[in-house]
Amino acid sequence: MSEPIHHAGPSGPAPVLTGILLAAGGTALYSVNDMAIKQLSSGYALHQIILIRSLIGMTVLLFLIARSSRGFAQLRTRRPLGHLIRVFVILISNSVYYTGLAVMPMADAAAVSYTSPLMVTALSVLALHERVGPRRWFAVFLGLIGTILILRPGAGVIQVAALLVLLSSLLYAIGNLMTRSMRETETAMTFSFYVISGFIILSSLMGLICGDGRFDTGDELWSFLLRPWIWPPLADIPWLLLTGCCVVTGGLMVAQAYRTTEAAILAPFDYTGMPMAIFWGVTIFGTWPDLTSWGGIALICGSGIYIVWREAIIGKRKKT
Repeated sequence: MSEPIHHAGPSGPAPVLTGILLAAGGTALYSVNDMAIKQLSSGYALHQIILIRSLIGMTVLLFLIARSSRGFAQLRTRRPLGHLIRVFVILISNSVYYTGLAVMPMADAAAVSYTSPLMVTALSVLALHERVGPRRWFAVFLGLIGTILILRPGAGVIQVAALLVLLSSLLYAIGNLMTRSMRETETAMTFSFYVISGFIILSSLMGLICGDGRFDTGDELWSFLLRPWIWPPLADIPWLLLTGCCVVTGGLMVAQAYRTTEAAILAPFDYTGMPMAIFWGVTIFGTWPDLTSWGGIALICGSGIYIVWREAIIGKRKKT
């Protein structure tokens, strides 16, 4: 799951092409990260994966910060409380998303996670007092119909898993709104540093509390959160390295894309994660979306792309 920073920058063929490549590449890395975590979900506790991933990611991030022009000076912040709240929101969002992903087909989970633009639109009315017109509300309505198709009320454990992913999308939308409100004073490196730091601290605390497996009841859905920690076998090391490198590199790529290129141009490339999720589902996990899922995927992705495009058009009009 990406953390775009919506900050339009210079236009022109070269910057636009660079932004598109960054957005598509970052989204692809996030999809690889999701696939790797789902692959590891049958043997590890989620907080153990998050801790190992975060330690690897922090190593990569600190190297990049040290090599950047501003260095470690950019980690100073005037918004410590804002970062603390944002980290907590994103941590819960990640936890419930990957818990749902562990027992859901990747395509279904990805589709439900793409309801985030719909929720940002609805929440912006309450949190930012923005005006939302009838066309965007209609897009939200269509996206919610698609979500219902994916949720399939009465489908047992998969329904609960889908609701967790939906909750993750809501929390992710809240995190995005916080990013919008803080973007004038904080950089992409700063956002990433404090998020990863929070993940390291909180996943370590989770390990101390329930890392011995005392709360694990063996339930298919919740065991991923509560099972005991294990010593990773050598065969799993590449998967763990993959999650750490993908999440930090993908996050920085997507953030930089949105800092330099208009959201309306990038929106379709954000949704390249959807065909990738279908690809991983088929090739790695042997799952293929059925007709109902295809309908939900089309409605969610179509309405989400429209909303991002519409917001960018309205933003242009306000500037002129």
